[in-house]
Formats: sequence, C-alpha cells, structure tokens
Amino acid sequence: MIKIQFEEGIFEKCTSVIIVPGRAVEEPGYIQTLTINKDAFSKHEFSAMAQTAYFQYQDNELEITETAENIKVELGDDVIILKLGLVLSRDVGGVFNVVMHKGLNSNKLLEAAHRFCTRWVRLDI
Repeated sequence: MIKIQFEEGIFEKCTSVIIVPGRAVEEPGYIQTLTINKDAFSKHEFSAMAQTAYFQYQDNELEITETAENIKVELGDDVIILKLGLVLSRDVGGVFNVVMHKGLNSNKLLEAAHRFCTRWVRLDI
C-alpha cells in the first residue's frame, strides 16, 4: 500500500496517488503517479481519478487537508518528498484524500492533474 505522511496526519492504505507539484500549473510534465495496480489500464484509472476529484471539488464535495510542512509519499522503498504542491490519493475503499500546502490554488492544481491525465490517455487512443 501507499502511505502519505504530513505534519497534521497520515493517509494509509492508499491504492493510487497523483502528485502535483506547484510548478505543474505551468509545466505539467512534473506530475507523478503511483499505484499498486500494475495492469495496462492504470492510466485510465488516473484519468478517472483526476476527473472525479476535479468535479467533486467544483461541486464543493471534496475535502482538502492543508499542511505547512513537506508531504512524504511512500510505496515500498520508493519515497517522494513534496515540498510544495498537492497529493491526491484514493484508498482501498475508493475514498479520495487530498493534502495540499497552504496558500496554493487547489483549483489550479486539480485542473492541472485532470488535464495531464486526460492527455496521457488520449496519446494512446
């Protein structure tokens, strides 16, 4: 499972994660994805995840946890430290968890994730 740690808490038992650094608003190539699901359809999973989270945010249905400290994402021996940005995850029950650094524009970051994942899927269609 993927684990996300930050100053205010921890999200454990995550199955998929989209990491959106603050600079991804201008340069989407910096967005990273992690999943425990290693099949060929993972990119479709991320596209659906980013789109659903973005729409839930627009409808005020997505709760965002803010932090002032680094966000640490762990999958096995792989560790990613995010100093500025947003992490969108889905747990084993399908619930979205979002943690973001204070002062950032959550709409822009979620929109960047949605656009990135949508383009990723379209490249192979």
